[in-house]
Amino acid sequence: MKSDSRAIFRAGKSGLSEEKIYSFDNPPMTPVLVLPFPDGNDVLVESVAGSNYDQIHLHKVNLSSHTAVELGTLSGYPEGAVWAEPGKTLLLSRTVSGLANLWKYSLSDRALTQITSGPGPDYSPMPDPATKGIYYVNGKASGFLTVYRVRSKQSIDIVSENASQPTVSPDGRHGMYLKLLGLDKTELWVSDIDNGNQIKLASSPSLLTGDWSPDSSQLTFMDSSGGESKAYAVRADGRDLRQIGRVEGGTEWVAWSADGKSLYLSGGVNQVKPTVWKANADGSHLEKFLDGGCFVNNASPTGGYLLGVIPAGKEVGIYEISIAGRHLVPLLPGVETLMVRFARDGKSFLYPLASRSEVTFYRQAWRDGQLIGKPQIVLRLPFAFHEFYQGNAYDFSRDLSTIVYARPGGQADLYLLSEVH
Repeated sequence: MKSDSRAIFRAGKSGLSEEKIYSFDNPPMTPVLVLPFPDGNDVLVESVAGSNYDQIHLHKVNLSSHTAVELGTLSGYPEGAVWAEPGKTLLLSRTVSGLANLWKYSLSDRALTQITSGPGPDYSPMPDPATKGIYYVNGKASGFLTVYRVRSKQSIDIVSENASQPTVSPDGRHGMYLKLLGLDKTELWVSDIDNGNQIKLASSPSLLTGDWSPDSSQLTFMDSSGGESKAYAVRADGRDLRQIGRVEGGTEWVAWSADGKSLYLSGGVNQVKPTVWKANADGSHLEKFLDGGCFVNNASPTGGYLLGVIPAGKEVGIYEISIAGRHLVPLLPGVETLMVRFARDGKSFLYPLASRSEVTFYRQAWRDGQLIGKPQIVLRLPFAFHEFYQGNAYDFSRDLSTIVYARPGGQADLYLLSEVH
C-alpha cells in the first residue's frame, strides 16, 4: 500500500517491477491491510471509507485478473485481522457495547463468532498451529498530556489519562484536547493551558479536534461517528453549537480565517490532496473553494493566504493557498511535518521536525506569499514526542513558549487461549 494512493501494489523482492493490482476508487476507500490467500493467486484486502474506522470492508482481489469480489463488512472498530484457517476464517478484535474482544469471521457464510469474553480489551490474536490455541494481548492504554514551558524548561502533566489531539489557542492561554476512553468513546475538553477551568464540550465514539478562532473565543471539532466526519463550531464555554454544512467524503481539518468570519474545511474523497471548502463561521453558505488543495492549518494575519501541509506521499511538504487566486503553491516541498503555524508577528511561520531523540523547530521568514531566505532553527527540544497518536499528538503556541504533547503508555499482558474450535 502507499500513503498517497487507494490502490494496492505488487513488486519483486528487489522492490523493482512495480505493478498496480487494484484501486478502490468506486466507491472511494483506503486499503489498510493485505493478507495473502494460501493459493498465492488472491489477496484479502481490508479497506475503510473516509475516516470511518468503525467499519472495514473486505474484498478478495485476484492478482492476475485485477478484479475484486466483496466479502462483507465488519463493524465495531475491527483491527488486527489474521488468518485463523487460511483462506477461510479470520481472527480479529472487535468492540461491541464498549467491550473489545476477539472474534472469528467466516468468509463463506459471513458469520461472526465471539472467541473471548470479559471486559477486555483483547487484541493482536496470533494462532498457534501446533496446539490450535491463540496467543493474544489483553491490556489498557493509559498516558498523560504534558505541557513543556520552554523558558523554565519545566514539564507539567495536565491530564493523567489517555489523551491526544491537543490544540493551543492563539493567545497561548487555553487548550482543547481529547480524552481517549476506548475505541468507541472519546470526549472533547477545553481548559486553561495549566488545565484549570475544565469544561467537557462533547462526547462521541469518534471525535477530532479542529482549531481555535483568532480571538481564542471559539473552536471547531469533527465527529466521525456514524460513517461520516461532520464539522462543528462552538463557543469555548459550550454555547452556540452549530454544524458547518456537509462536505462530501467528510472533514479532517478546519481552520479559521484571519477575521474569524469564515471557516476553511479540508477533506473529501481525495485522501492526499484534499478538497478545501469555505463556509461562514455560523455554518452557512458552504462552498467548494479549491480542488486538489492541502490540509489547511492556518490563515495569514493579513488575510490573504492560507498555510497548510500535505503530510504524506509524493507531494509531501508545506504549502500556501492564495485566497484571491485560489491556487496551491508549494513553499517547502519535501518537508514532512504535521503542523505549521504562522508566528504571532505574521512575518514567519513555524514547524517542527522530529527525530528519534529530539524535536527541532524551524522558523521560515515569509512576506506576502513569498519566502525570505532559508529556514532557521529556533528551538531544539532535548526530548522527542509522538507526532501522531490517534490524530495530532502535539501543538505549540505561536511564540514557541509552550509545547503541549501526548505521552501514551499502558499495561499489557500476553495470554494463551487453549484449543479453539
